[in-house]
Amino acid sequence: MIKDTRLILALDVTDRQQALKIAQSVKGHVDAIKIGYPLVLATGKDVIGEIAEMVPVIADFKVADIPNTDRLICEQVFRAGADAVIVHAFTGSDSLKMCVEVAEEHGKEVYVVTEMSHPGALDFMQKVAEDMAQMAANAKVTGVVAPATRPERVKKIRSIIGDDIAIISPGVGVQGGSAADTIKAGADWVIVGRSIYLADDPRQMSINIGSEIEDALK
Repeated sequence: MIKDTRLILALDVTDRQQALKIAQSVKGHVDAIKIGYPLVLATGKDVIGEIAEMVPVIADFKVADIPNTDRLICEQVFRAGADAVIVHAFTGSDSLKMCVEVAEEHGKEVYVVTEMSHPGALDFMQKVAEDMAQMAANAKVTGVVAPATRPERVKKIRSIIGDDIAIISPGVGVQGGSAADTIKAGADWVIVGRSIYLADDPRQMSINIGSEIEDALK
């Protein structure tokens, strides 16, 4: 994924035409669009390829199963046109390795969840987030997911995985995370959803957040 705007749109709408319209409007102002089950279940997996024709797509399916099932899911994701897939690490190193192998076969990317952005992640995930970050680093994944709502955790995850693995960080905007603080903590990209796709002008909102990121990098 090309690091230009350092902004990823989480497009969690369920209407195909709305999704395509928003994707077109933010084209050139985001580096990727993350789509997940809400949109794909509502419209079908072909929407992945349709959006990918405009902007690179990260399939946020949080793949978490036995290795063979993970293989089948990842193959379908990449054949549909996604450039990357988000997977969980808690299922173990063999499952994660399978996802990485399939991605390499297709020339695609894998991002591993270490810690999610919502408060409930503190119940169980944070206790093992650092172990999962190390597992991801060992598996030589493209990147990991760390929470923009807790920039100090982004900084900690960065210290574990080093500088060769990317960090994408959800939780900016409605969840309370700051794009500037997250980038300064070590994230390569911030992920913004509702603040952009619910805005009266998604394109302008993307530009505004992009400007905040630019200022943080100065």
